[in-house]
Amino acid sequence: MKPFSVFSLQHAEDLSQVASFKHSRFLAGGTNLVDLMKHQIERPDHIIDLSGFDEANQITEDDGRVVIGAMVTNTALADYAYKHPRLSLLAQALLAGATVQLRNRASTAGNLLQRTRCYYFYDTSKACNKREPGSGCAAKEGFNRIHAILGTSEHCIATHPSDMATAMVALDARVHICNAAGVRRELPVRELYTLPGDTPHVETQLADDDLITAVSIDTVPRGTHIYQKVRDRSSYAFALVSVACTLRVNEGVIDEVSLALGGVAPRPWHAHQAEACLLGNPPSPELFAQAAEAELKDARSYGGNDYKVPVLRRTLTHVLNQASDHQRAHPSHEGAMYAR
Repeated sequence: MKPFSVFSLQHAEDLSQVASFKHSRFLAGGTNLVDLMKHQIERPDHIIDLSGFDEANQITEDDGRVVIGAMVTNTALADYAYKHPRLSLLAQALLAGATVQLRNRASTAGNLLQRTRCYYFYDTSKACNKREPGSGCAAKEGFNRIHAILGTSEHCIATHPSDMATAMVALDARVHICNAAGVRRELPVRELYTLPGDTPHVETQLADDDLITAVSIDTVPRGTHIYQKVRDRSSYAFALVSVACTLRVNEGVIDEVSLALGGVAPRPWHAHQAEACLLGNPPSPELFAQAAEAELKDARSYGGNDYKVPVLRRTLTHVLNQASDHQRAHPSHEGAMYAR
């Protein structure tokens, strides 16, 4: 590894002390950043250690929403969400996302900001515009079985790897951000990530001195929660395709639906076109098929990942049918986890 200095951040106000640091990185659980440093992909001059950032290590409830500190571990968050039915989707995604050992270390903010697992991003001998802007994208003509079919560009077809972020997009979570000047703001997770376009190395709306301090989720009624993950093996593996769904049926029509897709795009994909197709209509297999087609109409595959289009279509319609059936059988089970 390249030598680096370490600064321990205790409070958000300490950000002013690191404003002058050039080429620095925040270190939370380290489950992604340390690997990137070992591979010489990340080579920071300064590490800002967040292990003592105690104010970001709590989960609180405030006026109809839950506020999750940025340093809360995935294990602690999964345990909390499992006990709160209106956060069931989050619990399902976290428990599907990693081994116990990784969940014990991974943080809430770090999970959101983890980088792609594209083979060519990790192989410094191969062209990757995300790692080295302007070098090309080896994945387009290479082995691209795990790569994206939605939101891609000519410069990058990598996917975002987070299960938790996919669930948070479906739950319309918000990130709380503080910068070195002490300015605080909130941003929907749906708006946190950027698409690759001509600048695939720019992955979020965050500036270099922006620090995520918390994530909040409104605990409103959402109906049935389902997180379905398709992967190569049932033990720890990244999603090839995943669907995060909340759906509520009232008086015979869908009056609340939220959908996010994982493993298929450079960011957790908010399936707003499918939602628009579903909302206000009576649930049926035919409607669900139409919704899937609406979301997939702009999908583009690259050979090795051609299978993702039909797999996503089948997974999305399967989840919608399950959620609708569960609502029909248990209309009063608001937010209940659906056991597949």
